[in-house]
Amino acid sequence: MKRIRFYLDFVSPFAYLAFETLPRILEGLSYSIDYQPVFLGGLVKHFGQLAPAEIPPKREWTYRHVLWLAQQAGVPLQMPATHPFNPLPLLRLSLALNPDSGPNRYVCETIFRHVWQGANDANDEPRVQALRAALGAPDAPVTDGKLALQAATDMAIREGVFGVPAFIVDDKLFWGLDALPMLRSYLAGDEFCGSDHWDAAWQAVQRVPSAIPLRTK
Repeated sequence: MKRIRFYLDFVSPFAYLAFETLPRILEGLSYSIDYQPVFLGGLVKHFGQLAPAEIPPKREWTYRHVLWLAQQAGVPLQMPATHPFNPLPLLRLSLALNPDSGPNRYVCETIFRHVWQGANDANDEPRVQALRAALGAPDAPVTDGKLALQAATDMAIREGVFGVPAFIVDDKLFWGLDALPMLRSYLAGDEFCGSDHWDAAWQAVQRVPSAIPLRTK
């Protein structure tokens, strides 16, 4: 059985769609998933990127695209009242519930649907309090969640994760909603995604020179 580490941030509609469609895409395969919330803003800042919502035409296209993708996949999705929003309270909440092992699927599902269903304000205080009650979270500040989130984001950066959704299996990185078929192919033992071909292809790519300076971290 393969173990998948699923890096996600509740602010990302692509992470939400990946979360909802992953069981169907991987149906029939043997695997387990560790859900790992991370702060997408921290990843973006570390690698010197702009988030899609920081580029106006890309922001418009992203929202159009995710609404279409959701309709095609049969996944309920309505844009929250404001987006992007500060996801830190929700991320810390998800990790504070069990900072040692991380949230289970129910916790992630509940928070994702809090954000992406109903067209509501994700950080509306009464709604967040109702969410905390539904998850059985303590009323105290989520200090443990804050520390766990920082540790998880740092770990993701060390593993080369630059965005969400991202999946780590056998130290191999699969990034993006559109990488889910490739992830299935790897789990199913496709020769193209096997270790020998994977390593050989990566070594070949590394030998390709860049004609422009690359940003390094």
